[in-house]
Amino acid sequence: MIRHIVMWKLKDEAEGGTRAQNAKKMRELLENCRDVAPGTREFEVGLAAPGEESTYDVVLVSTFDDQTALDAYQVHPEHEKAKAFIGKVRESRQCVDYVI
Repeated sequence: MIRHIVMWKLKDEAEGGTRAQNAKKMRELLENCRDVAPGTREFEVGLAAPGEESTYDVVLVSTFDDQTALDAYQVHPEHEKAKAFIGKVRESRQCVDYVI
């Protein structure tokens, strides 16, 4: 199995929304990707707790059966839609994939 973890730091304002508004929209878009690829085992989207010191605003923790499943997720149209929005509102991104 492969664990896929991505964290995003968002711009203060982008695409007509605040950081908090865009984080919520990101969560909705990513949640639409939950079941798009066969072989998706776990899929969790979290938002940084308000008032807590965090270096990133949104995190995705997901687990896939294998690289083929992760690859299918990466190119699915729902994921491409999420990526298009995220690319406009993110300040930075960190990602790690590892075998479990």
